[in-house]
Amino acid sequence: MKNGEFMKHRIRVWDLPTRIFHWALVLCIVALVTTGEIGADMLPWHFRVGYAVLSLLLFRIVWGFIGGRWSRFASFVHRPSTVLAYLRGQVRPEHAVGHNPLGAGSVLAMLFFLLAQVGSGLFSDDEITSSGPLAKQVSNASVSLATNYHANIGKIILIVLVLLHVGAIVFYRVKKQQNLVPPMLHGDKELEQPMEGSRDDVGSRALAALVFVLCAALVAWGVQWAG
Repeated sequence: MKNGEFMKHRIRVWDLPTRIFHWALVLCIVALVTTGEIGADMLPWHFRVGYAVLSLLLFRIVWGFIGGRWSRFASFVHRPSTVLAYLRGQVRPEHAVGHNPLGAGSVLAMLFFLLAQVGSGLFSDDEITSSGPLAKQVSNASVSLATNYHANIGKIILIVLVLLHVGAIVFYRVKKQQNLVPPMLHGDKELEQPMEGSRDDVGSRALAALVFVLCAALVAWGVQWAG
């Protein structure tokens, strides 16, 4: 090891279920935007992809409590004082592993507004060709509010969040020489000091598959019940 260099410690940060969730969500968001803009005959697919996104989001919420070390909410949901300290330059070693306090805020905002977007879609009605499966369960005023949010407000918020997310990745790559994409592909990071890695074995992956199947079954049951 040369002078001034540090021994690198390779650890598993993002377990396979988290990585699959991330990229499946990316593909679904692209599909939702595409089918939503085309409209007409593509709206049934818009709803199907929306159900897939809801299944993914429910899975991620559960996985946030039982998943790999750095996928759990406990590892990146910080108190306001911690966020302020981070902004003042008080960086802790664990901030370099999973989501730092700012990145954590972005992730939580994305999850919240995606849930709001999918949820509002369940109650929306375009009054032309299609309506959400829960639109008949609420008043016309509620349907109107949900439709307006889904078609106008929520869509813009999510576009802004996606652009901020991509912008942050570019910023870290250009300004800080940190490429955040590879760890979300192969799961590992090289750190200057040893840290606890995320569990990512056959058992945890089987558990993740079971959780997702149950979440998807719950969504399917809910849609069938509403219909």
